[in-house]
Amino acid sequence: MNGLYQKLKEVTFAVLPIMAIVVLLHFAVYQLETDYFLRFIIGSVLIILGLSIFLYGVDIGITPIGSLVGKALAKSNKLIIVAAGALLLGFIISLAEPDLHILAGQIDAVTSGVISSLTILLIVSVGIAVMLAFGLIRIVYHVPLYLLLFVLYLIVLVLSLFAPPELLAISFDASGATTGALTVPFILAMALGVSTLKKDSKGAEKDSFGLVAIASTGAIIAVLIMSVSSGAGNLTGSLQVDTAAYHTLMGPFFKRIPEVSLEIAAALAPLVIIFFAGRKLLLKRKDRVMRRIVFGLIYAFLGLVLFLVGVNAGFMDVGLIMGYHMASMNLSLPAVIVGFVLGAVTILAEPAVHVLTRQIEDVTSGSVKRRLVLLALSIGVGAAVALSMLRIFIPEIQLWHYLLPGYIIALALALLGPKLFVGIAFDSGGVASGPMTATFILAFAQGAAGAGGADMLVDGFGIIALVALTPLITIQVLGLIYSRKLKKGKNRHAS
Repeated sequence: MNGLYQKLKEVTFAVLPIMAIVVLLHFAVYQLETDYFLRFIIGSVLIILGLSIFLYGVDIGITPIGSLVGKALAKSNKLIIVAAGALLLGFIISLAEPDLHILAGQIDAVTSGVISSLTILLIVSVGIAVMLAFGLIRIVYHVPLYLLLFVLYLIVLVLSLFAPPELLAISFDASGATTGALTVPFILAMALGVSTLKKDSKGAEKDSFGLVAIASTGAIIAVLIMSVSSGAGNLTGSLQVDTAAYHTLMGPFFKRIPEVSLEIAAALAPLVIIFFAGRKLLLKRKDRVMRRIVFGLIYAFLGLVLFLVGVNAGFMDVGLIMGYHMASMNLSLPAVIVGFVLGAVTILAEPAVHVLTRQIEDVTSGSVKRRLVLLALSIGVGAAVALSMLRIFIPEIQLWHYLLPGYIIALALALLGPKLFVGIAFDSGGVASGPMTATFILAFAQGAAGAGGADMLVDGFGIIALVALTPLITIQVLGLIYSRKLKKGKNRHAS
């Protein structure tokens, strides 16, 4: 159980900064109803417990399945099997991603069901599945990552020109939300499983980077295609901000448990069925491994239920209310500052970010220090949230004013910088937009948009997109710094 304790410690440090900021705002800016404040505390505890149990389940159950499946696909040496397996598993694992469920629920609520959560889940999962197949094929055929990303983002740019602005932000947010706590470990495990078993691989570590980035573009492209083909323009969005407390403190939690349990059971069922159907092929009668994976799936289910109940019944409501009241009290500048602080402390506390920074330090043999990477990510994500809040208060600023130059810079750096950092940087976008971004920060921005008279669809979404964008730039800039340091070291050694 040491692994579970470690997850509990990591997630606690991820949630505590948000709790501290809420408590500070509660006493200094707007005093919440007692029931709402208590539900926030209860919801936070459920999030800590649920996310810890879920991540432990992912480690011992779902990630091994991804690795086993990746190896089985590679052993087949048949492109059609690799592609078909990636399509099926990519769809299934994306359908169960908790961050995507949260975003889909928000879209459903804001559009009053015009764009249902099921629609978003299915469309995004199809996009992820298709691009996951392309990503694994890239590993098999050694297609340069930067070339494929350039083509994919060119497609995104063209589709964005024709997509209604109401759905542009949702498209990019879907990309950040779908590469979350479940999808990322599974995708990385599949990539490693495929790359390590290819005899002509140029390096398993290098090949495994970038698959998350490729898969995430599928979410953008899928939603953009939906919006262009359906002509879903002129949508309006609103979100009712009810600051009155419920009649009972625990009522919302008990109400959510059955519906969330059924939703998660339905989402995980296909993965469970596929694993049990192919267990003899994957495990070859290793009963101990089988039991561990089964327990991992049970932990993942229980943790995901606790997490989503905590998010929906107590956590996000407070983010919505705080953002709403800061905007309604004309506290625009404080809201921008709070947004920066939220982004900066949240990214520092995300467990996956610390995994990424250790990985970068290892790959560069310590030339790029973890502290420097954490500082760059903290400033970048803080700026992303602050810029999102600024866009809410200044209607003239549109999302593409940020995204277009941002992605142009990111792709230019991909062409100029060291290629190892291209995959790390684009994967880090999915790491940065973690559970706390998809929950409290998104709700805070939407609350501010609801009070400030902004369009909830155009301005209330887009924050996850910016959080996912900034690491593409900051990590690649660090890659250029590392490259220059390496060249200087070689020159001194030569002289």
